[in-house]
This record gives sequence, C-alpha cells and structure tokens, in this order.
Amino acid sequence: MSTLDWTDIGARVRESRLAMRLSQEQLAELTGLDRTMVSKIEAGTRRLDALELVRVARALDLPMSHFLNAPPAVMSHRPPLAEDTATPAAQVSYRMDVALAAWIREIRLLVSLGALELIPIKRYNGKVDGPAAAADAARWLRAELDLGLAPIESLAGLCERCGQFVLVTDLSGEGASAIDGDVAAAVVCIRGDPGRRRTTAAHELGHLILGDEYSTDLGVGTSREAREAAVDAFAAELLLPVEAIQRAAASTALTRAELVRLAAEYRTSWSLALRQARAANAIDQNEEKDLRTCPPTFAEFRDSLGWTPQPDLDEIRVSPIFAHAVMTAYKNGRITSHRALELMHGQLESETDLPPVAETDERP
Repeated sequence: MSTLDWTDIGARVRESRLAMRLSQEQLAELTGLDRTMVSKIEAGTRRLDALELVRVARALDLPMSHFLNAPPAVMSHRPPLAEDTATPAAQVSYRMDVALAAWIREIRLLVSLGALELIPIKRYNGKVDGPAAAADAARWLRAELDLGLAPIESLAGLCERCGQFVLVTDLSGEGASAIDGDVAAAVVCIRGDPGRRRTTAAHELGHLILGDEYSTDLGVGTSREAREAAVDAFAAELLLPVEAIQRAAASTALTRAELVRLAAEYRTSWSLALRQARAANAIDQNEEKDLRTCPPTFAEFRDSLGWTPQPDLDEIRVSPIFAHAVMTAYKNGRITSHRALELMHGQLESETDLPPVAETDERP
C-alpha cells in the first residue's frame, strides 16, 4: 500500500480524533502538544516527528501504520468523518474500518513472506434481486462446500474456504468486510452473544458471496435496507437451513424445546431460529410473537446439547489458516516472537505459548 503525504496524515489524525470523540484541546492535552499545533497538524501544515506521531497514535488508540499507510482502495471512496457527520454510528464504523484495513495489511504481510497462500474468492453467479434469491445463494454455497444440512462447526474455517479471512476483535459495533484486489477480509466484534457473533460473520460472508452493491442485481438504486435484508436472508439460510427445520417438524408440531435444540445445535441466535421457523411454516405469526417473549436461557441452550462445549468464535481471534501462517513465519525466522503475538491478536497470551525456535533461526 502506498504511503500518505502530510495533508493525508493530518486528515487521518482529524478523523481518528473525531472517532474517539475528542476535541482538539483534549487531544493536545493527551499528547502534550499545543491546541494550535494540533490544528496545524490536522490541516497538514505542520509535520509530526516520530516521537510526536507515537504519542498521537497512543492517545487515539491506533497503530502508527494507520497514519502512514493509505487505506485499501475499496475503502478510499467512503466519506470522511467531519465535525457535522461524526455521529456515534459513523464513529463506530470508522473504528471498524481502521481495524479492517490493518487486518488486510497483516494478511498481505504474511503473503509477502511466503507463509500464507490466498484462497480463490467464491462468488455466486446467479441473479440476486431480493431475500428469496439470497437464500438460494446460501443453499448453493452449502452444496458447493458439500455441507448438506449439517451445522457449520467452524464459521471462520468456512469463510476461509470461500477466500475470506476473519478477525474477531474487541471493538464496538458488529462487523465489517471488504475485498481489496485478491484479498477478502472481515472483522467481527467479540462482544454480544455467540449466536449473534456467528450471524454477523455469516452476514459479512454474504457480502462477499453475493457481491457488493455495484455487482449484484439489487443494483445501486436499491436502498441500503433492501440490500442488507437480502444479505440477512443469506446469513440465516446458511446458518440454519429452512429444510432442516421442516424435517424436524415433519412428524409433529415444532415445540419450543425442539426449536431450542435446533438453535443450540446450529449455534444461532434465538431470533434467527424463529425467523427460519416462520420461513419453514413451522410456526405461525402468533406463535413467533409468543416465543420471542420467552427466549431460552444460557443453561437451556447448553443443556439441550448435553453441555458439550461449542467454542467456534468464542475461542479464536484469527482465522485458522492465518494462525498457521503466523506460526510458519515465526518458526522460519521471518518474524519475531513479539510480532507473532501481535499478529495472533490475543489468541496467544505470551511468548511462552510460542514453540521453541533455534537461535540461528531467529531473525536478529
């Protein structure tokens, strides 16, 4: 990725400050700079030395690479944050985009070191003009990956099979994804319940499989809400196929206990399970309304499966193939132990978790 000039760096400082909901005075206080100096930095008329940039990056809780590297081309068209557009939602979105851009850079780093091989990106070639067609795309993907009606054990692993690398991060929001040339990446927030987290990951995969707003039959004239509704339908059918519910309800009425078991087995949120049960005509509108008022407890979910651990996106932070690539680069002496821990994003806690490497293999 190309580097930025000082005007661009200043603009990124301004946007990052707004995303942190800080005034120029507050940023000046955190960095030991004068407010007028911060103003000039943001305008691009004053340069930052290395130590000042380190202080700014720390104050804004962002890596220095965010200020020194241009964003992926796919993100460059997004409107910049300004004083009058820095809504809470826009601020959350900006932070997610920062994490996504950094994640793409890390993927490309491991590719450049010969430790990671990109996987061809899967695309659905059928016509997608609404939720029903998006659900068809999910059924196509299940057939393409030979999943049948089985629950998806590792959603991060499935995303990798489609060419998308997933990072689970501790940020506000839900998720974001982008395709930068031959790299497809997604970030998913670890906060919230596991079922919702898997729904978010499946949703971001839907953006990849269905294509962006310029390449689908939904078209640029379709509202954002309509496009998101189609992606939601894809995610729901991918995680819990309607046919799986229909089979469960084939011999008898679908009870709440059976629906809890299905939600637990397929590791979905309660709301997604109810949505799919309605789509399967296994429950009616009044039953759905009643069931929404009494969601299962954590104990009910776990007890329905005999208390079998269901980690998936609870346990991991980076995609399996990416994690293996980090270990390969480390054992081959291409990255230091410190860098390996950074790239694992908390999946490993300390250097003692890393495998031993001969001193001659460690890069100085």
